[in-house]
Amino acid sequence: MDVIIDVFHQYSRREGDRDTLTKKELKLLIEKQLVNYLRHVKNKATIDEIMKDLDINKDAQISFCEVMLLITRVTIATHEHLHDVEDHQQQHKHQHQHHH
Repeated sequence: MDVIIDVFHQYSRREGDRDTLTKKELKLLIEKQLVNYLRHVKNKATIDEIMKDLDINKDAQISFCEVMLLITRVTIATHEHLHDVEDHQQQHKHQHQHHH
């Protein structure tokens, strides 16, 4: 938990309000922190689309609560991806055993 809060503040304090992310700060956070995980999200979205989607109150800033929606979605997608990989490996092992 502390890591998520610390990372959010590393970016939110760069410009504008110290407790929200501007689009530029959100883009940096995504590029530096989430890029490996976003590969697992099936529907690829641009920064503009992500910003629009997360900015619930339409103030052109992303609050901590709003960024948590993105982190939650990415975490769920990564979790599902890991299960897909695991299932694929299990099937492969299972099929492999029948050949002997």
